[in-house]
Amino acid sequence: MKREINLSGGIDLDTVVNNVEKRIDGRKPDQLRPVRFTKDFIGTAKGSVLVEMGNTRVICTASVDENVPGWMRFQNVPGGWVTAEYSMLPGATPQRTNRESTQGKIGGRTMEIQRLIGRSLRAVVDLQKLGRRQIYLDCDVIQADGGTRTASITGAYVALKLAVQRLMKEGLVKEDPVVEGLAAISVGISKGVPILDLCYLEDSSAEVDANFVMTESGKIIEVQGTAEGAPFSKDELMRMMALAEKGIGELIGLQKTVLS
Repeated sequence: MKREINLSGGIDLDTVVNNVEKRIDGRKPDQLRPVRFTKDFIGTAKGSVLVEMGNTRVICTASVDENVPGWMRFQNVPGGWVTAEYSMLPGATPQRTNRESTQGKIGGRTMEIQRLIGRSLRAVVDLQKLGRRQIYLDCDVIQADGGTRTASITGAYVALKLAVQRLMKEGLVKEDPVVEGLAAISVGISKGVPILDLCYLEDSSAEVDANFVMTESGKIIEVQGTAEGAPFSKDELMRMMALAEKGIGELIGLQKTVLS
């Protein structure tokens, strides 16, 4: 069950997308929400960024542990490791969400998202070059209005790069282990129209809801796509993928700017 809540006010879901020209917030179908990266947002972390995509805001931090997980030591697996944790603050939505720590277990949605973040970032890291250390990527949603998992992946990449830059400056890592850029974005189909970067209202009413994680070179790391009603066609999938490539290219350009 989706836990992200409408931050757009009491708007009828039937008015979410205008098939002719504009969407609920005036965007074109292929237009991202306003995107902003604020790097070094948390001074105590090795790398950190506040990523804002419309009304969705996520703090992403990278922390370095000069040890590898026990399973790597016991199995004598060479290189290092990158892992992730994801959480949503109680006040991230209009209706308070209970902390999972008070419930004594991590929910299935949270587990799925943090595994997605971890494997997405590992896909662009040469773990051998990282050395015998582990980087933790923590993604904490402070406001949710759709696309929190994709914003987390996009921000976690920036935090990871900042941490690696510091490790290299300190002489702990000799060569950049990050092999290429990466970002993620949501795409959907609403009233027959493929649309990019869905806010909560659009996500709630879409006929198809998908998330794409792709590299700078256009390679696919993960595609998560679900038909909420009737199944979608290969042609519709390709149209959504084309939108995702466009959006991810723009996000990677913004990442480069903040990292330069």
